[in-house]
Amino acid sequence: MDLSGRWHALVADEDLRRTWLDDDVDESGWEPIDVPGHWRSAPAFAESDGPLLHRTRFAHDRLAGDERAWLVLEGCFYQGDVWLDGAYVGDTEGYFFPHGFEVTGALAARTEHTLGVDLTCSPAGDRTAKRNLTGSFQSGALDPDWNPGGIWRPVRIERSGPVRIRHLRVVCTEATAERAVVGIRAVLDAADAGGATVRTTVAGVEVAEAHTLAAGENQLSWSVTVADPDLWWPHVLGDQPLHDVVVEVHVPEAGAGSASAETDDADGADASGDGAGPTRLSDRRVRRTGFRSVDLRGWVASVNGERLFLKGADHGPTRMALGEATAEEVRGDVDLAVVAGLDLLRVHAHIARPELYDAADEAGVLLWQDMPLQWGYSRQVRKQAVRQAREAVDLLGHHPALAIWCGHDEPVAVAVDPATGDPVGATPRRLASQQLPTWNRTVLDRSIKRSLQRHDETRPVIAHSGVVPHPPLLDGTDTHLSFGWGHGDERRLPAFARLVPRMVRFVTQLGAQSVPESDGFMEAARWPDLDWDHLARAHGLQRDAFARHVPPGDHPTYEGWKAATQRYQALVVRRQVEELRRLKYRPTGGVAVLSLADSHPAVSFALLDHRRVPKEAWSALRAACRPVIVVADRLPAAVAPGDPLALDVHVVSDRRDEVPGVRAEVRATWAGGHHTWRFAGDVPADACVRVGTVQLVVPDAPGPLELELRLADADGGALADNVDRTVVVRPA
Repeated sequence: MDLSGRWHALVADEDLRRTWLDDDVDESGWEPIDVPGHWRSAPAFAESDGPLLHRTRFAHDRLAGDERAWLVLEGCFYQGDVWLDGAYVGDTEGYFFPHGFEVTGALAARTEHTLGVDLTCSPAGDRTAKRNLTGSFQSGALDPDWNPGGIWRPVRIERSGPVRIRHLRVVCTEATAERAVVGIRAVLDAADAGGATVRTTVAGVEVAEAHTLAAGENQLSWSVTVADPDLWWPHVLGDQPLHDVVVEVHVPEAGAGSASAETDDADGADASGDGAGPTRLSDRRVRRTGFRSVDLRGWVASVNGERLFLKGADHGPTRMALGEATAEEVRGDVDLAVVAGLDLLRVHAHIARPELYDAADEAGVLLWQDMPLQWGYSRQVRKQAVRQAREAVDLLGHHPALAIWCGHDEPVAVAVDPATGDPVGATPRRLASQQLPTWNRTVLDRSIKRSLQRHDETRPVIAHSGVVPHPPLLDGTDTHLSFGWGHGDERRLPAFARLVPRMVRFVTQLGAQSVPESDGFMEAARWPDLDWDHLARAHGLQRDAFARHVPPGDHPTYEGWKAATQRYQALVVRRQVEELRRLKYRPTGGVAVLSLADSHPAVSFALLDHRRVPKEAWSALRAACRPVIVVADRLPAAVAPGDPLALDVHVVSDRRDEVPGVRAEVRATWAGGHHTWRFAGDVPADACVRVGTVQLVVPDAPGPLELELRLADADGGALADNVDRTVVVRPA
């Protein structure tokens, strides 16, 4: 029974809490609120931080026989106390997973009911020691004044027989051409001690096991082996066959009045025998999975033993109000990732709506899944974080697209300057916190990692993201680069990679901010006197970085500055992705840009704005992520007549077959002249090769100098192109 719809709510106070659950409460003074939803989306609570009292009335038939009833809240931001007919049911903490409570007694006692949820989502306050595990929703790039509080997922009543599947975990523990093994763990809740049969069906294979259950919770683990399986592959490597894993619990037939199972996975009842007498269905669950293995060694990923260089993007919440994102919007972002030529989405500092994981399974897009932790947390969250890691595995472990777990994004205690949008004291504090032990990095993140590894042995687990090499092992994790934005010139990346190759093994953040096309919030008519402080606080604009790289004062018009920000972002994204692809497997295993799309109106690193209108960097990323690219060493920002240039030209191929007889043409053009170089050869599968070196003495021709690259196959068909520019300047 779905309890979603129009509820009523009020901001909580102690007097109201004494009477709000009474059956005779007059709701005429209460405000309407939609469930699922976020309370800030209701006009009456548009500026409220809660807590809010939510209540609804519903009618339900009395239970029959040995039926049991369960109240399920699929998702609440963030902590709630749940009451039914004036009696306390239990508490919820953790926004992304369902919370279930038995309510058999309440539904057996009467047919008219009042459900109440006292919901709290406290503001982040001290962002260096947060208490809510809400990740990017209360830190990072979203509006810091936004409060995600609300019952953002459906609420329902489920029915089962005397044995309920309380928890279910499904993971693919082995996948080869010969066999696939699906590991299953279930917690069965039995009303009374007795026998039960657990029947599992996977890809036409059926396994049934009889068990004697104790009253209360019973933990079971088993596996199902499928011979000659159709393997699931990322979209660049193959197809994505998916299979339902059906788990049913059957109990001995009790005669007339026996219960049927009604859950979110199945409706109605089923009867089945196991050779031990008549049985009936007590509960049923379905999880869809795919057969595949995944590994990450030396920061190089492989799926089903096939190595691949991961090209990806960080992906924040589809919308800041996640409960209002539609299935079409969520799936659309996955489709856009495929269009861009991406293999990977990093679900950045949050756990998304279920539609994203289903879409990734179907599209063959791998997922790097962060836990919902970003920056600093209070010491009080450790136990809850460990528990939520287990819940994440139960919720998502069956998805073949999910390839990597990550416990914590940037585990450093930094705050954000509301006037500039920049991290406060970020550089010294980050460096110090990553070289010395800290509670977040050393204690919290290790605890989360151990929990993820204990509950899911089939996937790589990274304790934290964006941590540089530090004592005693001088080993770091993936790297967050900021050349050309947070620090330094964008051309410094190649030299940095040569100097510290460990820092480019896997890069999960790079890029620059730009002004979006959907820019009504910018109030362009005020140029140049924009409300810079508001844009920084509410829309993420990093004013200091713009002043360094695309100064507003250099542009007489808003449109000119906006276009310049997009050109600069496109340059940074394309050049740095191409440079990291040139380091393919030596040592770089992958790259993810920051980020795919905005969650709200923002001046950000995203390539698509909150309405999914592309910025110029979108085309740049697509060009940099083509299966085959041609790249030359970067030209200096400026050159002088007589300067010698020696530029290596590389072809990078992600194709799984050799590309024979490719022809590369490089043309240098300057004022009054040009020169052309030609190279030819074979490009091995999944490789980067140097095809030649362009040697040039800079001519005495002040002005632009352009280097244009074209790559064709043996038949003359275009494979890739590229261009770089500099300026010839005579010494003063």
